[in-house]
Amino acid sequence: MAKSLTALIAAALIVAPAALAAEESAPPPKTPSAMTPTEINAHNAGLAPSDPNFIKCRKTVEIGSLVKKNRVCRTNAKWKEVIANSSQNARDTTEAMTSKAGNSN
Repeated sequence: MAKSLTALIAAALIVAPAALAAEESAPPPKTPSAMTPTEINAHNAGLAPSDPNFIKCRKTVEIGSLVKKNRVCRTNAKWKEVIANSSQNARDTTEAMTSKAGNSN
């Protein structure tokens, strides 16, 4: 009886973290850039920084201004998509420029 109880507890401890990891976090209620920092903190509470729905904000300098900065907030999943698209655009541009430079005969 004691051995089966110990085995049951051990199995529960092994399965519990897997069940918690399988839970999906909810996407933000509105676009992250339209949310206030307080709303973003409330949304991120309890989420791991690597969660796809965790919101990260970055500040970018506005071109033509020495002071003004824009706040851009996106989920990790959206940041990953934006970075992948930007990288692909850079590769396409580099390839186009390289192929035109090589055809100057």
